[in-house]
Amino acid sequence: TNSWENMHQEKDADFMTLCQSLQVIDAVCDRAWTIWKAVQASVDKVLDTQKRLWAACLFVAVIDLEVASFTFTQILKAVDLNVKQFLGLLKKMDVNLDTISTKVNSAVTRLEKKYDVSRALYQRFEKCVGISGKEILRSCWTMFLLAKGGALQMEDDLVISFHLMVCVLEFFIRRCPPSLLQPLYQLVISTAQSPPTRTSRRNQSKAKPRQAPPEVDVQLLETLCKENDCSVEEVKSVYQTSFSAFLDSMSLSGTRDLPQATDLSKQYEELYFKSRDFDSRLFLDNDETLLTPKVEPMPVERTPRKNLPEDVVLIPPQTPVRAAMNSIAQLRVDLITSGDQPSSNLAVYFKNCTVDPTEEVLQRVESLGLLFSQRFGQAVGPRCVGLGKQRFTLGIRLYYRVMESMLKSEEKRLSVQNFSKLLNDSTFHTSLLACALEVVMATYGGEFLQNNGGVPVETDLCFPWILDVFQLTAFDFYKVIESFIKAEPSLSKDIVKHLDACLMNAVPCLLKRTREEGPVEQAEPPATLNQPLQHNHTAADLYLSPVRPSSRTLPAPESTAPPSSQPSAPVPHQTPRHPKSNSLSLFYKKLYRLAYMRLKMLYTQLLTSHPELEPIMWTLFQHTLQNEYELMRDRHLDQLMMSAMYAICKVKNVDLRFKTIVTAYKNMPNTNQETFKHVLIREGQYDSIIVFYNLVFMQKLKTNILQYASPRPPTLSPIPHIPRSPYKFPNSPLRVPGSNNVYISPMKNPTRMSPVMTPRTRILVSIGESFGTSDKFQKINAMVNSSDRSLKRSLDMSSAPKPLKRLRFDVEGQDEEQKMKDDAESEKDKP
Repeated sequence: TNSWENMHQEKDADFMTLCQSLQVIDAVCDRAWTIWKAVQASVDKVLDTQKRLWAACLFVAVIDLEVASFTFTQILKAVDLNVKQFLGLLKKMDVNLDTISTKVNSAVTRLEKKYDVSRALYQRFEKCVGISGKEILRSCWTMFLLAKGGALQMEDDLVISFHLMVCVLEFFIRRCPPSLLQPLYQLVISTAQSPPTRTSRRNQSKAKPRQAPPEVDVQLLETLCKENDCSVEEVKSVYQTSFSAFLDSMSLSGTRDLPQATDLSKQYEELYFKSRDFDSRLFLDNDETLLTPKVEPMPVERTPRKNLPEDVVLIPPQTPVRAAMNSIAQLRVDLITSGDQPSSNLAVYFKNCTVDPTEEVLQRVESLGLLFSQRFGQAVGPRCVGLGKQRFTLGIRLYYRVMESMLKSEEKRLSVQNFSKLLNDSTFHTSLLACALEVVMATYGGEFLQNNGGVPVETDLCFPWILDVFQLTAFDFYKVIESFIKAEPSLSKDIVKHLDACLMNAVPCLLKRTREEGPVEQAEPPATLNQPLQHNHTAADLYLSPVRPSSRTLPAPESTAPPSSQPSAPVPHQTPRHPKSNSLSLFYKKLYRLAYMRLKMLYTQLLTSHPELEPIMWTLFQHTLQNEYELMRDRHLDQLMMSAMYAICKVKNVDLRFKTIVTAYKNMPNTNQETFKHVLIREGQYDSIIVFYNLVFMQKLKTNILQYASPRPPTLSPIPHIPRSPYKFPNSPLRVPGSNNVYISPMKNPTRMSPVMTPRTRILVSIGESFGTSDKFQKINAMVNSSDRSLKRSLDMSSAPKPLKRLRFDVEGQDEEQKMKDDAESEKDKP
């Protein structure tokens, strides 16, 4: 003991007491103390008590050194913090971006995701369990935790986890005494267990022996699925594969008895101490380490509350699980009329081709389906291959549906019916299928928890996972995104935002691809930045016209001539140049617009008192994108943006610290801590963005940066033209002109929406259906008539109503970056 005390004599006695209570080894103790001294030197104010900061330093040290030590729950209890408070303290400690390593950051992200998913699942468990009795509830929840931990490699998959919970509920409800069940389940159980019809003596000898009860009560499982808006097909698949295997491993198959609570708890403890994270059983006890301040559940779209009559019923808020189930149900309903084979219309397009692509399309779908299911099983769990097949089937339906819509649009635009070259392009088909599957995977993996107070719960199966599965480049995926969104009007705003985020996250890959094309291919004259894009580029344009003709042969903007795939001849008496790629040129124009929107968003948070700096920052940023190819290599667009902002502030003597930039950056959409904590310095070496700026960015651009302090600074780059959004959202409420209180929405098809309606939402007013007395409609009419402008559209229920004003859809100069601007403006308008 004396030698141990001598070894740590320079450390605080209370710190050593904490280390002893958590039974940490000397190496962890030394590492944590070193981290603590660094934090002390870097913070400007006291973040929390010393003991809590010490605990955070110990947590960081344990992960950095990869040693087995205390569990996450044990350290939370040692310093009286809950999960969110502790993780928040960790982030506050990282003042200079060097306290928390990439390894620690990954562990923190995983913990936060798992916690948010577990909390959402427990909230749903409380509402849908259907059983009373404290001990039985504890056993049921613990058995679910065991099933989730044993069957899934990705425990942050909310949907599959919830399907497993439904399977566990079926297991317990079927074995519980009827007196402990809710009436609905009592009825289902009594129906299933009713005695068989008496066999007559004449046929008694022919009667078959009584068989053992089936492993699963199908009627009960279907009832549970109906009550929880689950797909019966998907839950049955989880039961037959993952849950049945779990029951076998627990020796519970075929038994009529409930498992012993002590046995379940003992087995869970083994799992808990192996993972060393939080003890999810403590949700049952409302333990303080798992409590968080209550956050308003995610609201659904509705008319603003202001001046609404008191008796108007609003759609109830959605919990994370309910939001997930509704999104999935809506996707399945949208695709219910779409087949997993080419439609008759699509077959006609195939037959009109010079070379019929039908056989190759079907073969490609089959081979990619096997590959997708196999990789899905590897990621989620070996017994989840069947679930992968189900999701692939949804993707196939969307793929064929969008392809048909695209071809109809191209036929109308170009007045041609032979799309042989496009439909025989394997990369086009793979990209389109990948985009369809990304929509499916995003719907299942979604971001619903982010809107409910948690971190985005996008699993490892979201972008760019699909690119790796299909060995597809980000550049080819990018080509199809905009046309895909336009061709599928049923996509929700969240999915469109997700696809936009995919484009943003693909920028590093795209920049690498364009760099490999060579400087001549990349350059776009700055003078063109403030001009609209000259064409409505569809996926067909980008795949069929890889070569841009000479400027002397460009068709007029109004021309609808079919795209040519042949390069134009070089102009006489001029040095021949390699023609630029249409898709590459368009990408760079879109990149500039996206880059400016990102800079503008960050600038608005930090420097509105210095409006003169924005165009200067943009000029340096744009110069970097256009000319500094090596700076872009294997780096993120936002890394160059933040560096350009900091450089101009330094040279203009404006006090703006890098940590202030990073703090504001974290509030922007589509950001990740890796962007500023893990920046390439030189080959194989990564560090924070501050180190990148000092050692790489500033050294490379020092001469250029200093020019902005001279009396004759460089010519400013023009601000990019920002077009209106090209996407329509026909189901979005539109405000009646002249009124802040009246919003109108197209009527939703009751049949289409029925699977996702709840008992409370069924009583909402819907124009066109009989409901209550006429005085409610008279109030609405009075509000509408008070507007200075009458509605100029008919309420023809046989077709989708037209918007109040024309939404620019097929006008030149429109691209997805504007979505970000629209979202930012809508956020400002919120009270």
